[in-house]
Amino acid sequence: MKNNLAYCQEQIEKMLLRSKTKVIFPIISFGLLKKYTENKQEYFSDNEIKIQYENSVRYFKKYLGHSLHIGGKYYDAYPSRNLPKYGVLKVVDNKKYFLTEPFKKSSSHLIAIIPQLIKDYITHKIGAIPNLENLNERLDLAKDKNKFLELLSQQIIINPANFEIFSFAILKTHLEKFACKLYRDTRTSAHDKGVDLSTNFGVVYQIKKLKLLNKTSADNVFNELKTNFSEERIKDGNVVLIIDDISKDVKSFLINMKIQSLSRDEILNLASLLDLEERLKVLRVVFDEFSREYKSDI
Repeated sequence: MKNNLAYCQEQIEKMLLRSKTKVIFPIISFGLLKKYTENKQEYFSDNEIKIQYENSVRYFKKYLGHSLHIGGKYYDAYPSRNLPKYGVLKVVDNKKYFLTEPFKKSSSHLIAIIPQLIKDYITHKIGAIPNLENLNERLDLAKDKNKFLELLSQQIIINPANFEIFSFAILKTHLEKFACKLYRDTRTSAHDKGVDLSTNFGVVYQIKKLKLLNKTSADNVFNELKTNFSEERIKDGNVVLIIDDISKDVKSFLINMKIQSLSRDEILNLASLLDLEERLKVLRVVFDEFSREYKSDI
């Protein structure tokens, strides 16, 4: 049987693993544990939990040096349903909660390790993105083409959100050279099955961070596209697939089905053709898109 600290750390790590656009439950837990270590408060009202959460978000903004991936909107379901599921709280009355024994016994250790766990998780998830808020940092990267391309190559592969946002920023900047507009109206966490990117010239893009290396996988994707888009749009060649990797045979197969495709390497090749001003714009668009999804609401 796990000891208290091992059990509690495992629960915190589960919370992080299940986080989408914002880290919320580990930050609430940190705030409650910090309050307990300060004055042994173990009973909390919903409003007190909300206050501790907001205080913790402010702490983590300073600790991390940025406000990405923390500070989502607070809901009263968090202490009533979510935190009890992770063993942090017990419901004792209407909007009244009790900090559980394992978390109380491990409180001093947990408040020492939770900040680093959160930092490691966010760094792994969004990489060097927070640094792009700084104009001088963006300018430094844009001036050095090799550093710029190295950053893109490293960041675009981290996860599906990075793949979508970096692809969008590169393609948007490239198309604007031809007076074409590209729009990204969805969120990467929405798991929508339709348009990921739209344009002012009739073409739509769907982004998938996966490899298409055989006809079976190509058939599956094509069938999904037929479900998501009209037959007329597909026949007109107005659906483009942005994909992590694709074999020549599969690319030809999709072309025969009127589906164009762009691989990650082709997207990165477009980035290599951009000038200084355009490289700077890519970095700004990347940060703006990450901020739209991840910036703190608090």
